[in-house]
Amino acid sequence: MNSFKVLKENKQLIIFPLLSGLSMILIMVSFFTAVLGFSGWNLDAVEGYGTTATYLGIFAYYIVNYFVVVFFNMALIHCTSLYYKGEEVTLRKGLEFSKSKAGTIFAWALFAGCVGAILRIIQENVGILGKIITGLIGIAWSVGAFFVVPVIAYENLGPVDAFKRSAQLMRQKWGENVGAGFSFGLLYLAGFFALGVTGYFLATVIHPFVGIAVGVLGFLLLQTVVSAAQTIFVATVYHNITGDPVEHYNQQFVDNLFETK
Repeated sequence: MNSFKVLKENKQLIIFPLLSGLSMILIMVSFFTAVLGFSGWNLDAVEGYGTTATYLGIFAYYIVNYFVVVFFNMALIHCTSLYYKGEEVTLRKGLEFSKSKAGTIFAWALFAGCVGAILRIIQENVGILGKIITGLIGIAWSVGAFFVVPVIAYENLGPVDAFKRSAQLMRQKWGENVGAGFSFGLLYLAGFFALGVTGYFLATVIHPFVGIAVGVLGFLLLQTVVSAAQTIFVATVYHNITGDPVEHYNQQFVDNLFETK
């Protein structure tokens, strides 16, 4: 709720996850269009692409995707930091900060893209046991990278050292298991339920198109708002555990968010 309070006081910050989402859609469309173009605009020919070309495409997609996500998340995190310092918060300052870190962001995107592509390739070429193992590795990767964006933003570390530093913060402060008290997933679930009920009601009473339109727009709004709040949360907790507590969170609350190993 404190994260949403920060977002409420700086409503313009919602633009960052919105831009990130729109950019990812454009990236997906661009990659799909490129693949179709190289296939002579024939969907059946897409399956005939060689393994090497497919893997290179997956690798390129992961790199671009990671770069875009981190770029806008870093802008949001920096604006959150400015807010806590009592400075003026503007979208321009956030974007300029991310732009100044473009080289570092690309280095991380390259590293994370390699990891993501390798895990994806392994999953597509192993049995069910291998899929489970790579899935667990993916979860461990996500937990270890929890603080990567603020780390590469403020600690001037390379991608490998940034990941180690992020994982170190997780281990040293709270252990490796995320506590049950921390779950934005519950907000998603509640939002989905409310949107489902509302959409069904409107589709029944007014028109199916109205219900679908409200459901889709509501989902996009929910995704954007919660994504912004999650990024604000990461920025805030990072400030707390690195010795720079902010007024919206107390240390006892932060300590209780994760389960001690």
